[in-house]
Amino acid sequence: MEISDEAVIVDSSRLKSVVWKDFDRIKNGDTCVAVCRHCKKKLSGSSTSGTSHLRNHLIRCRRRSNHDIAQLLATKGKKKEGPIPLAIANFSFDQEQQRGSTTGKFEQGHAKDVAINIRNTYFDHKRSRFDLARMIILHGYPLAMVEHVGFKIFVRNLQPLFELVTFDGVEADCKEIYLIEKQKVCDLLDKLPGKISLAVDMWVAPKGDARYLCLTAHCIDDTWQLKKKILNFITVDPSSTEEHALLSEVIMTCLRDWDIDRKLFSMTFDSCSPVYDNVACRIRDILSQNRFLLCNGQLFEVGCAANVIKVMAQDALDALTDVTRKIRASIKYVTSSQSTQTKFNEMVDQLVVSGGVNSSNEKCLCLDDPVRWNSTYIMLNIALEHKDAFVLLQQHDPFYTNAICPSAIDWERASAITCFLKLFVEVSNVFAGNKQQNPTANIYFPEICDIHLQLIEWCQNPDDYISSLASKMKSKFNEYWKKCSLALAIAAILDPRFKMKLVEYYYPQIYGGNATECIDIVSNCMKELYNGHDIYSPLAAAGSHTQVNNNDRLTGFDRFLHETSQSQNIKSDLDKYLEEPLFPRSVDDFSILNWWKVHAPRYPILSMMARNILGIPMSKVAIDTGDRVLDHFRSTTALGSDTVQALMCAHDWMWNNGLEDSKSSSSPSAMALCYDAN
Repeated sequence: MEISDEAVIVDSSRLKSVVWKDFDRIKNGDTCVAVCRHCKKKLSGSSTSGTSHLRNHLIRCRRRSNHDIAQLLATKGKKKEGPIPLAIANFSFDQEQQRGSTTGKFEQGHAKDVAINIRNTYFDHKRSRFDLARMIILHGYPLAMVEHVGFKIFVRNLQPLFELVTFDGVEADCKEIYLIEKQKVCDLLDKLPGKISLAVDMWVAPKGDARYLCLTAHCIDDTWQLKKKILNFITVDPSSTEEHALLSEVIMTCLRDWDIDRKLFSMTFDSCSPVYDNVACRIRDILSQNRFLLCNGQLFEVGCAANVIKVMAQDALDALTDVTRKIRASIKYVTSSQSTQTKFNEMVDQLVVSGGVNSSNEKCLCLDDPVRWNSTYIMLNIALEHKDAFVLLQQHDPFYTNAICPSAIDWERASAITCFLKLFVEVSNVFAGNKQQNPTANIYFPEICDIHLQLIEWCQNPDDYISSLASKMKSKFNEYWKKCSLALAIAAILDPRFKMKLVEYYYPQIYGGNATECIDIVSNCMKELYNGHDIYSPLAAAGSHTQVNNNDRLTGFDRFLHETSQSQNIKSDLDKYLEEPLFPRSVDDFSILNWWKVHAPRYPILSMMARNILGIPMSKVAIDTGDRVLDHFRSTTALGSDTVQALMCAHDWMWNNGLEDSKSSSSPSAMALCYDAN
């Protein structure tokens, strides 16, 4: 639109619309032109054209200050009741993707029912960039989404003042957020009143070409809340011949980087592998040299309870491989054809009428996920309920042959193995069904003891098939029990509903005539652990060169009470705790952490010990279903290892800070690592 030299600027003071504060109305012959005072763009200024197009231009004018846009929207909102329609800028895919073949365009229109509330008239570009980075971290979106054409168009139409960021830019923002959040975690760990237990996990890439070491800190803070923080997510070399030396060195480096090596109480590994045993021994030796470990490190190495259950369940399923294959094929045969399914259902109905099948327990046949042992149990259990129907089907269907139909012996073995798996599933459900998001260590002892007793009984079964399988499972269970029984028992003793009584109940059943000696071992370890905490208690520290509070003039009095109580043989916290009656087990909604929080003043030293013991992660997951594999759709191969760690850790920290509902579908466990560069 050309403007001639004879054009005249019209006085706009008589014009009522607020937009004329930002436009010059120029009369050019018989037409009027509106010229933006900011970007000098020329638009129609005719009285018949209205001012909507001028307002829409001001909203997306990049040379206009943001507070003026807010003022414009606020003024416009006073004229109209209800939501304010915003014009959509006429950006096209051609403009954004000049090298591509996309030709579709966004036509100018109006957004429907968009309500705008102007509260802050200042646009903070850096904050918006950080909001974008936090969104990517929280929800596991790919970093490359900022370079997607649709995302660019969406952002430009939503807020023209926002300067689009590149992949490198949002990556840098994510790393900056990681450093900010890391400092918060450092402050938390530094102020902890107790020690830290470390969980060690190994992750693998979808194609197995990369492995990742995940270190997670478990602790109980000063408010008696159980906290879990991922500290590191590090790429490790899968081809290393000295894996145990490499892992131990990496772990110690991480502990020193966080300055928590002196605070480490225990380590939990997700596998009973000789490699992890060597790693634990090396780290324990290093920490023992500096006298950082209590009770000579007897409780330092802990195995994952879910992992040993998974190993035993896998042994049971391996012994039933052929039978499982037949049952799986039988279910596929029945469900693959509507006519066969109908015939099978009729046979089930006949058995219900005759009493051969319990109608109240009738469930639909289903296939399992072979990598999830608990789903195989569900498949076998339901198939056993329909065993008689499968037998009838074989009698009436010539195509349902012995090749896929289980024999009578097969069904007997499937029933026996299902009994094994049922116990494992029930115990796992206790771990998963605990009301606490992260179960405390005290809940595991009775469940593990029940498995121990059942294995002993199965080993004595007269059926060689059952006894030999039970012996194989028990040998692996014994490795776990030898390593973890002390920690399990002490955690149960620190539950005021059980104390020593639960150990005294189970050990005679497990050890028989040797029960007294084994109970004494637990009792002596309990006392030794208590004495270790007594030495490092604040009262004992007051007797040395360190004072807890320099402004407390009665610190000497506290030391006097502590020393005189020892010299006068006054009962210790441990003695008083064990002698007092048990807390009623029938009380609903019992929280052991709340109990210790309330009783910490009465048992100051024992409460320190309870804080450290109850925070041990006896099992890192409720049901272990195999290796933790990264989603191949969100491959991390194009991201640097430092970026992967920043995304993984920041995601965990931000979720745990309560920004989102941890029970949603995008929970930290489900989002474990979903970052992409594509």
